[in-house]
Formats: sequence, structure tokens, C-alpha cells
Amino acid sequence: MKKISIFALNDKPFFTMKLSLRICICLVAAILGASIASAQTSLPRTIHSGPFKSGHIQGIAIDHARNHVYMSYTTMLIKTDLEGNILGSVVGLVGHLGDLTFNQQDGKVYGTLEYKDDSIGKNILKREGSDKQFPNSFYIAIFDGEKIDHQGINPEKEDVVKTVYLQTVFEDYSATVQTSEGEFKHRLGCSGVDGISIGPKFGKSGGKLYLTVAYGVYGETARKDNDYQVLHQYDVSKWAKYERPLAQTVEGMHKSGPQAPNNVYYAFTGNTNYGIQNLEYDPELKLWWMAVYNGSKKEYPNYGIFAVDGTIKPSKQQLKGVPYIKKGLVVPLQQRIPSLKDKATGVRGWNFFLGSTGFYPVGNGFYYISHNYANKEGQGSNLNLYRLTDEADKPFIRVE
Repeated sequence: MKKISIFALNDKPFFTMKLSLRICICLVAAILGASIASAQTSLPRTIHSGPFKSGHIQGIAIDHARNHVYMSYTTMLIKTDLEGNILGSVVGLVGHLGDLTFNQQDGKVYGTLEYKDDSIGKNILKREGSDKQFPNSFYIAIFDGEKIDHQGINPEKEDVVKTVYLQTVFEDYSATVQTSEGEFKHRLGCSGVDGISIGPKFGKSGGKLYLTVAYGVYGETARKDNDYQVLHQYDVSKWAKYERPLAQTVEGMHKSGPQAPNNVYYAFTGNTNYGIQNLEYDPELKLWWMAVYNGSKKEYPNYGIFAVDGTIKPSKQQLKGVPYIKKGLVVPLQQRIPSLKDKATGVRGWNFFLGSTGFYPVGNGFYYISHNYANKEGQGSNLNLYRLTDEADKPFIRVE
């Protein structure tokens, strides 16, 4: 009998056992067939949104208890039902609203929000027709979804969002560092923040949940200190003392927030353009999925998706190409499910280039993955239902 791995949609997603090939094939067909049929009856295969006069979709979050879907469109937040019907919207942001996550503990939607002086920040102000000038500021925006009950909400006039300042992000963005390649702006290549999710402390499968925030990382090819994904974990259970109303004025750009994250982690992937776009913790697989814009450095495989194994304890290591940090807590890329491995660097991931504008695990091996589009009417997205496979070359298959 042959030893083979099969994928099952249950609480032990991947397991290995000795079965005859015929029995195994029948088992896979039965499990996947039943699960796909269940998903088709309980989840829409596609959730349509847009087009909107805004930037492109940045991330999604789902409130499963109420069947509400939240989508970030760079300068606006959309709330829909599972059929894509708009239930409310928050408009008028002139910063970059990035990825989203839903916190089941407090029922709020968390998103990364940044105001900065680089090309992204300037393009947003130009597109929104704003002549405002802001100090570089990085926040977590906390939306009260229950108050988003109509369209066109002005977040500075209606009490739907609070913000918390991220001091460490500002410090890294503002820093100038010396490396073996020369002097560069932005420590660790920090361009701000984007990916965001909620899950346990790295190295643990359960316990206390933390808000995990990923850096955007500039894709500069002339430096080597920007080859890690940087992940900050925050305990948000006592963040109410930091929360302030949104005020998009120079005077209103507050600095109320924690002095530093509870922990900082590094995942070695090789450089990517603007870091982790979508970060999602998968509680069934105990994986942290990271969808990115693939990098440009030829020495790396430049995958579109990576995943960190959340069950393995981080190890303190010297960071490659980062002379100004003695050692950092490095989290390992996963090896439990089939993935590609680059022989030269040891980096693991997948050549799958969807998900950077929206990636969300809905359970039982199924995921909503964004297909963003643009036309003369604006920006939009179709969130299509996919299932995870056991094939490294084709990790996700769309559910038709």
C-alpha cells in the first residue's frame, strides 16, 4: 500500500494515513463532494460589489453572526449582506484605509489607516480633490458596524469610527538607517501598515487573541534590510483609553496609542512590493496567510502567497541583511500543507496571484478571494468562493 496525503475539510485539515489508492480516492471524493455541496447551499459563490468612485478594494472582513460583509475601498468602507446588497457606507476618508478584520470579542471592524507623504498618500489626496496636508500618521481605525446603517456616512460628523495611533510604525517610517548597501530611509523598508488580522500569539494554537498588524514594505531592490515581513501584535482589550474620534485636520491628527506593540515578529519571505496586503489567521489550519504583491528581486521566488505556521514557537535570530537590529523573533513559513520551496533560499509559498485585494477564510477549507476590476464607472470587486487543495502548483480552486 502507498503512503499518501489527502486533504479533508474537518478539524484536522491535512492528515497522512496508509490506505489503498482506490479507497483514498473514494474518500477524497466523498469528503470534498459533500463539503462543496454544503458550501454551495450555504455560501454565495460570488459576492459582487461596485463599481465605486474610489480607490481599489483593499481588504474584506465578515461578521458571521449577522452575515455582514465589510469591504475597504481605500477611502471608503462598504457594508453589505452576503448577496452584495449595500447596507451602509462610510465615505470621505482622505487617508489609505487598508486591510480589515472583524473582532468577535467586541463586535468591531478594525482596519489600518495611514496618512503619509509618499506617492500613495499624494495620489489619494489628488484623487479625492483635497489640498489638505497631514503629518505622517499611522492608525488603527475601529468601526462600529452596527452604526453603519445608511449610505454616505461622514466619519467626522457621525460617531462610527475611532482611531488609535501606532507610534512604533511612525518611528520606523521616519527613520534613516545605515546598511552594508548604504544609507536608506524607512527602517526595515517600512512604508506604513496594511495587512491586519486577529489570532493567538505566535507559537500558540489558542489562548488570548491579539490584533496582528503587518508592515507595508517598500520594494527597493538596492537594499537587503527589507526582505522580511514585519508583524506587530497588540493586546487591544484595553485600547478604549486610547481611542479618539477621527478628525482629518492637522490639529486632529492625534498621537493617542500604545508606545510599542506587545511583540514584534519577522517572517523571511524575500522582498515584496508593499509588504503584506492581506493578512488572515486561519483558526482551523493554525496558519497566518499572507497575500502580497510579488517582489522584484531576482534572487527570490517572488511568490504571491505565503503562510506562517502559527503553532511553532518563534526563534530569536540574527536578521539577514539587518545590521541595526541585534536579533529578532523569527516566525517560520509553514511546511504542513503542500507548498513550493525555493531551493536557493528555502522560502516556501505559492505562485497564486489573487488575494492581495481580499482574502478571507470562511471555514472548512473555503475562502473568499477578491477579483478586483476597474471600468469607466470606477472600482469594484467580485469575491469568489474558492477551496483549498493539496496541490502546491494549484493551491486554490474556484467553486463553480
